Amino acid sequence: MKRVLMISGSPRPQGATQVVLSLLQTELEAAGNCCEIVRLSDCEIKYCLGCQVCYKTAQCVQRDAMDTLFAKMAQADVLVLASPSYWGDVTGQMKVFFDRCTPYCNTHTPHASLPSGKQGYAIALRTGSNAGECLHIIESIRHFYGHLNIACGNDNAVYLCGVAQANDISNEQSDQLRRFARSIA
Repeated sequence: MKRVLMISGSPRPQGATQVVLSLLQTELEAAGNCCEIVRLSDCEIKYCLGCQVCYKTAQCVQRDAMDTLFAKMAQADVLVLASPSYWGDVTGQMKVFFDRCTPYCNTHTPHASLPSGKQGYAIALRTGSNAGECLHIIESIRHFYGHLNIACGNDNAVYLCGVAQANDISNEQSDQLRRFARSIA
């Protein structure tokens, strides 16, 4: 059994990103895994202050929902980050989350560390047909994982184009997501 933490960057509680993560949760739990979905917009997360205290202490000076998220990330075997495209990039909520993970970034010493062996997966959605935007989002998530020493292979990502609303997810895309879930399980 794997512990899977799915983090949604979408601000829409019933949007396509939530539907995608719920479908993955159903598939992964049917395979015997334990899953949790966290919507960043439901969390009180302050903006990074840019104070760089974490460069010296490996801890953020701010106390907020990130403390809980760090604990959940430490307990998870698998992290799945999902973001719709907002102006061709991850949402603001996801970017703030990335920034607040700076205490765990391997570009400074000391830095906090998550337990080793975690697998990272990326999901991108966009309303238009330009897959390049989705690929950019996936690369942003992979870049994030790299700085946290979380493995994210080339097969650890999926993207959906032409999805503006939850009901825009096609049967073919649902099948693609089920195959993706099997690769996680």
